Amino acid sequence: MKKLRSKSLNRFQRIGGLSVLSALAFSSAAFAIEPFNANEHMTGDWGGARKDLYDKGYDFTLDYVGEMGANVHGGYDTDKTARYSDQFALGVNIDLQKAFGWSDAEFKLAITERSGKNISNDRLGDPRVGTLSSSQEVWGRGQTWRLTQMWVKQKFLDGKLDIKAGRMGEGEDFGSFPCDFQNLTFCGTQAANYVNTWYNWPVSQWALRVKYNITPEFFAQIGVYEQNPSNLETGNGFKLSGSGAKGTLVPVEVVWSPTINSLPGEYRLGYYLSSPSADDLYEDVNGQPQGLTGNAFKSHDEKTGWWVVAQQQISTFGGDPSRGVSLFANATVHDKETNFVDNFLQIGMVIKGPFASRPKDDIGIGVSRIHVNDDVSDRARLINASNGIDDYDNPGYLPIQKSEYNSEIYYGVHVTDWLTIRPNLQYIKHPGGVDQVDDALVAGIKLQTKF
Repeated sequence: MKKLRSKSLNRFQRIGGLSVLSALAFSSAAFAIEPFNANEHMTGDWGGARKDLYDKGYDFTLDYVGEMGANVHGGYDTDKTARYSDQFALGVNIDLQKAFGWSDAEFKLAITERSGKNISNDRLGDPRVGTLSSSQEVWGRGQTWRLTQMWVKQKFLDGKLDIKAGRMGEGEDFGSFPCDFQNLTFCGTQAANYVNTWYNWPVSQWALRVKYNITPEFFAQIGVYEQNPSNLETGNGFKLSGSGAKGTLVPVEVVWSPTINSLPGEYRLGYYLSSPSADDLYEDVNGQPQGLTGNAFKSHDEKTGWWVVAQQQISTFGGDPSRGVSLFANATVHDKETNFVDNFLQIGMVIKGPFASRPKDDIGIGVSRIHVNDDVSDRARLINASNGIDDYDNPGYLPIQKSEYNSEIYYGVHVTDWLTIRPNLQYIKHPGGVDQVDDALVAGIKLQTKF
């Protein structure tokens, strides 16, 4: 017997993993490795005060990401328009050793605010099912203020053992991936985008992460994260109590960071176990097609999945290691009994410093595929047949979802050390995985700055 529960875009994005990480989220490297550079901030050194605070262990940040998307061609609604969404992230990193003499310890606090609209919602997808991704990754998880990070990290055993505890998202440490592209399928931890119990940036939850550095190039880590759907609610952006918790999500990951031909790479292999019970996608409590019986769905005790992330620089330009070509790939596989998307694949490349006269510019090219669980399609077909509807244009028809393909090319203009602008073009084939929806062309522009 097969299985599905049909879901609209809005529900998929609210409850599923469409929680997006900004560039600020990927701060897994050791604190304060880079020397202070006032040129990286629009407001500079504050007359010397910022450098003084930094030397005492306090690094204050205010980052902004803004994204515009316009439906140039195709999509479900061809009425052309543009949408803008953005995010402010206010935070502080404290080197606790410098500030208070607490050896090998770090504290981080971040508060975020999101606003705006998303062209994928407004124009690209059939409103009966929506789309599977987003052309504006910074949109989502409620356009509101949130406590996004509040954690303490302590190292032991000469830095080999690293323990972090507090409020945070899984993607800060697990499956981490940069967020320079504007399309969501090339931004951040991809497992989160398709698992409805995994909440990433900007949503936080109580969590504990333990990492052990086996060698300088290889480490293993495990985490335990509160699974609490109430944290998604707009009015709970600063909720600290555990009320409403359904269980835990436990990710495990090994990470290898080799140097191949003197060029850096990173390879991640991970697995997650989500303990809250999950509804079957097709069968009811009696093992019959739920789409026909209307009974409650069969319940499963848990859901699982795994992911692979690979990034490798393969060349340099003019012998400059900061310039060159890097390849990347992401793959996720999810529980076929309970998960709306059962697999995802993404590949691409980034060219840094493509021109000698523009050494800090970058070019990104990526292609992705999101595959809807076959049980979703089977249930939709069954419901349509039972209702005697086979016409896509009939309002009662439930669209058949299969695979959605996303692609993007961008050119990143390094305007200053504190401002990068990335105009981009995105092509979405079968938005929402629905063959009847015209392929869409989206023109976008992404702005990233530090104040």
